[in-house]
Amino acid sequence: MKEKSDIRGFVDLQVNGYKGIDFSSPDLTEEAFVFACRELEKKGTVAFLPTIISSAPEIYQKNLRIISRIMRREEFAQMLPGIHLEGPFISAENGYKGVHPFQQIRRPDLEILKQLIKWSDHQIRMLTIAAELDGADKICKYAVSKNIIVSLGHQDANEKQINRLAEKGASSLTHLGNGIPHLINRHINPIWAGLGNEKLTAMIVADGFHLPVSLIQTILKVKGAKQTIMVSDLSPLGGLKPGNYKIWGADVVLSQKGFLYDPQTGYLAASSLSLLDCVNWLLSKEILRFKDIYRMAFQNPAEFIGLDLKSFKKSKKFRLRDNQILIDS
Repeated sequence: MKEKSDIRGFVDLQVNGYKGIDFSSPDLTEEAFVFACRELEKKGTVAFLPTIISSAPEIYQKNLRIISRIMRREEFAQMLPGIHLEGPFISAENGYKGVHPFQQIRRPDLEILKQLIKWSDHQIRMLTIAAELDGADKICKYAVSKNIIVSLGHQDANEKQINRLAEKGASSLTHLGNGIPHLINRHINPIWAGLGNEKLTAMIVADGFHLPVSLIQTILKVKGAKQTIMVSDLSPLGGLKPGNYKIWGADVVLSQKGFLYDPQTGYLAASSLSLLDCVNWLLSKEILRFKDIYRMAFQNPAEFIGLDLKSFKKSKKFRLRDNQILIDS
């Protein structure tokens, strides 16, 4: 039985690539990036922030220019509202750095940020940094002055450090509960500190692998659906067949169930699932009403980066059936 719905698609603030197209690859081309955008649209993603992880200067220069050029095309003007830089000013420690290449991680440097902004043609919309790094407060203050949203992640920060960055203008937490080692201090860690700061919106990856249901419930009880944003953290390997792959210098495995991980460390290598898949997984857990889950995947992220909700029209291709969102081809 079909049910009426007011679904207009999804807004994803963290997409690293899709169907073999890596936004941080030295081989990225305009044609490849356009292909990934169109494939994402088929999965219901109506707007997203293409995300580049910690990279070499020549990759930043090339790929930021490619993405900013495509953003100027009429076809993608609404779909691409900005770029998310996840790094390079993050923790270089194992566990905290995730699968970011160690050699490309940098200490906070205002001149590097200014160059990145220039290469992007001033299209950077979000910047993920680690709060504990010396100079992080200066980077944060400058970025916010340039209308860049500062998010805290891949960090070994304590409560004082996170609160200081929030006072400087940081406003969100990148994939809260992830980008962190398996073993941490039980009380002094970025998860508790981030949850405890009322100014910070929590971005979460609800794909069935990144967070257990109990932690998602805890985050929602603290932040509420109004201050929580779902992101996919979609990997370039998303949409590909299960198997062994190499990405960002690491050998990874994509399992039959969609679990994407580094077998040497056990750490996740982003997600293989789109935001549509994440929404449907969370719907299947029956811990939140549909309208709250959809709010976290559309209204919240759109408003967070300043998009006009009215500009996204209803589409008959989306339908809600048996508590799952389906897309007609």
